[in-house]
Amino acid sequence: MSDAVESRNLGNCSAEKTGRRVPRGQKRREEIAAIAERLFLERGFTETTMQLVAARAGASKETLYRHFGNKDELFAEIVRRRSARITGGRDGELDMNGTPREVLGRLGLNLLQFLTRADSLSFYRIMVAEASRAPDLGRIFYAQGPARVLGEVARYLGCATRRGELRCPEPELAAKLFLGAILANHQVLGLIAPGLEPFKEKKMRAHAEEAVSLFLARYGPSP
Repeated sequence: MSDAVESRNLGNCSAEKTGRRVPRGQKRREEIAAIAERLFLERGFTETTMQLVAARAGASKETLYRHFGNKDELFAEIVRRRSARITGGRDGELDMNGTPREVLGRLGLNLLQFLTRADSLSFYRIMVAEASRAPDLGRIFYAQGPARVLGEVARYLGCATRRGELRCPEPELAAKLFLGAILANHQVLGLIAPGLEPFKEKKMRAHAEEAVSLFLARYGPSP
């Protein structure tokens, strides 16, 4: 298991959700990141400059660099924001206290809804194109995106196993298998043949529920 994933698995099994107010500086940071995300989708990573982001955001370059030290840091923030939309909450943490069927079902549907969207598919295409020219960018994307989601799922599976709700002796392996079962070929179809097999809400829900049932048949608690 990777150090990053293992450290999260050993963490607290409670994910406290609070309705905290967002400080003004944090709100401005999020606004800039949202604008930068749209620019990355429009122009790609290489053609999106910090100066262009500052101009589009109506901010000075000093303000931009105060929030983000460089373009890589800005990109990492964007990917973290996107992964948080999948796992839920501002900090991207799963509900560690929910039942496996509830938590995995909600996560599975979020994954399908988010990763098969047109903008998510465009973002993925951009990453594949850029990663061969800029390997560090690919590593940032993986660490702040897929690896963070994987880490949260593995952490939840470990917590549920300790509570006796699941039997996952290797939480990271189980997490990889679950995420693979959810995405299956739907993301691939969206990338290379969009529209070939329409994937509407009803089919998404049925697919997520079936994947969860399959997972629980293997990793559910002993009778």
